[in-house]
Amino acid sequence: MNAPTVCDHTAVIPPRSGVAFEMKAGQELTVIDALGGQVADLLTISRADVREMLSSGRTLDYAERIYLTTGDKLYSNRSNVMLEILEDTVGRHDFLLTPCSEATFRMCYDNEPPHQGCHGNLAAALKPYGIEEDAIPVAFNCFMNVPVDGATGKFKVLPPLSKAGDRIVFKAHMDLVVGLTACSAPASNGGTFKPIHYEVR
Repeated sequence: MNAPTVCDHTAVIPPRSGVAFEMKAGQELTVIDALGGQVADLLTISRADVREMLSSGRTLDYAERIYLTTGDKLYSNRSNVMLEILEDTVGRHDFLLTPCSEATFRMCYDNEPPHQGCHGNLAAALKPYGIEEDAIPVAFNCFMNVPVDGATGKFKVLPPLSKAGDRIVFKAHMDLVVGLTACSAPASNGGTFKPIHYEVR
């Protein structure tokens, strides 16, 4: 049984959790960092065929850069436009790193209690739509700050640049299932965990 469709309202994702909802082509999704310094992992899947999903590789290939912002389009693994960024008050997001997971906490956070992370939260939220856990690809990490050294290729995960009330607005180019989280990884969020607000209109 499918999760309820979200339409024309504002909602809150509690810290370290995730949701799934549907969008129609032409609708707009606003992801809001209400308190500042909080990452939101965003994943989109075609409503018509769940094998068609958001693709970091296709998107970065066509954009010819790794930092996406207003005017950029996000593509599926079939090279179809899924989302277009209409507004971006931050200008720094990540599309390189995979959603944090239970393994992330085991391998990267020695002093943190175990947690299923964004991968587990996305898997749980998307399960009613028939999305298998192993099918979850790299998500678009709203507000995540991952600078990359141009000479060595080494990257760092730094606190987000987003301040309270910053937002990014997307337009759907096809009917979508959307997974969205309030990220669970300490490094990504400057060591604190806060809610994410979103609106679909």
